[in-house]
Amino acid sequence: MTGPVIQVDTGSHVPPYEQIRAQLSALIVTGRLPEGERLPTVRQLAADLGLATGTVARAYRELEAASLIRTRRGAGTRVAPLPSPATGPDPARLAELARSFVTEARGLGADGQAVIAAVREALDEPL
Repeated sequence: MTGPVIQVDTGSHVPPYEQIRAQLSALIVTGRLPEGERLPTVRQLAADLGLATGTVARAYRELEAASLIRTRRGAGTRVAPLPSPATGPDPARLAELARSFVTEARGLGADGQAVIAAVREALDEPL
């Protein structure tokens, strides 16, 4: 993986595996990590971040379950093709993203109204 760097805040209320999953997911769905891009091995990313391999492995498993990455023996872990926009968003994936955002926002001390206000503001911003 060349380009964007993953960072983990060990003092955050959000578990490290979720921070990794959320960051990689955002990079993939926004196209900053293109289809076919090779990701570091679990061991390499764990060493780079100073985390246990199980932490990174869990993030990768969740990304694979969301069909964002594919791991193949001999080919490594690569960014999977994104679903066609014509099919619309995956409701399970959308719910997962919402839960991730709410978890991080609550970790910052935001209540429900502040979370909803932040989402409305983000929706009004141009892409």
